[in-house]
Amino acid sequence: SPLLATHPYDASKSCADILSGAYGKTYGLPVSISRCGNFFGGGDLNFNRIVPGTIRSAYFNKSPEIRGDGKAVRDYIYVKDAASAYLTLAEKTETMGLKGEAFNFSNEVQMNVLEVMNKILVLMGKTDLKPIIKNEASNEIFKQHLSAEKAKRVLGWKSEWTVDDGLKETIEWYGDYFGKR
Repeated sequence: SPLLATHPYDASKSCADILSGAYGKTYGLPVSISRCGNFFGGGDLNFNRIVPGTIRSAYFNKSPEIRGDGKAVRDYIYVKDAASAYLTLAEKTETMGLKGEAFNFSNEVQMNVLEVMNKILVLMGKTDLKPIIKNEASNEIFKQHLSAEKAKRVLGWKSEWTVDDGLKETIEWYGDYFGKR
């Protein structure tokens, strides 16, 4: 996929990709680049992020807040899929002699922030809670998505977790976490 960085954050990631790829190809190093959708799963205690923040709010019967307008579109990847992707990439980088190749890992399902939040509320049985849209985020990238076609074709990797199944397991993890506090 072409690197279409229009924001400094994206540009910094693109620079890292380009440098890593250059080192791999120039010096024959076993270097591969992974690009993933937005991670979610148990253990993420940054409650400013959409998934853990929404789950925490719903767990404590509070309406979750969206910093932006809720329309930003992203790919989401469950941490168990991400772990599988990283292991597959590490193994195949060595055995296939990959040097400086970039691979996208995603379940290739794009959802906006409000859809993710509402999905969590439905899965938690908290549809009475209505998201508070603050519309305060600036410089937000409107749409980010990845094609995992190359990872499927070259590495034989594919996402094993649906967003719903990953969210169910994530909600269960946070339920255990909050229940023990």
